[in-house]
Amino acid sequence: MNPGGRPSEARLRAAVAGRVVLVTGASHGIGRATATRLARAGATVLLLARSADVLEQLAQELRAAGGDAHAYPFDLTDLDATPALAQRLLAEHGPPDVVVNNAGKSIRRSIDRSYERFHDFTRTTDLNYLGPVRLLLALLPAMRARGSGHVVNVSTVGVLLPPTPRWSAYQASKAAFDVWLRSMAAEAHADGVTATSLYMALVYTRMSAPTGDFKLVPGLSPDEAAALVCHAIVDRPPAIAPWWASTAALMSTAARGPSEKLVRLYARFHGDPPR
Repeated sequence: MNPGGRPSEARLRAAVAGRVVLVTGASHGIGRATATRLARAGATVLLLARSADVLEQLAQELRAAGGDAHAYPFDLTDLDATPALAQRLLAEHGPPDVVVNNAGKSIRRSIDRSYERFHDFTRTTDLNYLGPVRLLLALLPAMRARGSGHVVNVSTVGVLLPPTPRWSAYQASKAAFDVWLRSMAAEAHADGVTATSLYMALVYTRMSAPTGDFKLVPGLSPDEAAALVCHAIVDRPPAIAPWWASTAALMSTAARGPSEKLVRLYARFHGDPPR
């Protein structure tokens, strides 16, 4: 895995100027910061998110600053409507040169609070797994026919580490898409389509804000996270992860019994916040 650096503005501009980049979850956090960097570097940025007003305002701001940005309000969990959206994107801009799969939903909830909340699992799966799969299935034929393209998946370092109590819905959905993307990339590589799995550590966004414990953990700003997304776009490594992730993953695998014991102790003595 390549922890990577942050590309210079000159290298980023050389990689994206005049090219079409689709960013999902573009209205806030990592997606917004990424879209802003890309527009400033000369990319044609297609902004995808549910928040129509916020998305259009961002597009206007980027255009006012000299960028080329287009808002496409859309809910990725509307799986039946996704093919029509993809056809619209292809008709108006052609196959995207880069797709940044950033939209996501996080749920922290223990199993005993989930017995009557199956929708927690379906809604995370729809947005974190099935939604981006449906979108890419509609875009990939045109990208492969052209002979080029790159997909950046903003994943989580949790996919590489032992499962964490109370994050089962989130981690399972992110792991599912991670496996799907790597499998797809192995097939599409011969047609010039590549992928980067970006295993992001903690980023301080509105998604992470409700978890009080995260305030005690070092994390990245959205701008710092966006720089890593840009690194993935410019250098296109198969994976980017924190320097410590590989070591932690190997240690947890080699010592699975002790590591799982520690996880069980954590789950026992560190409960959910009060209802």
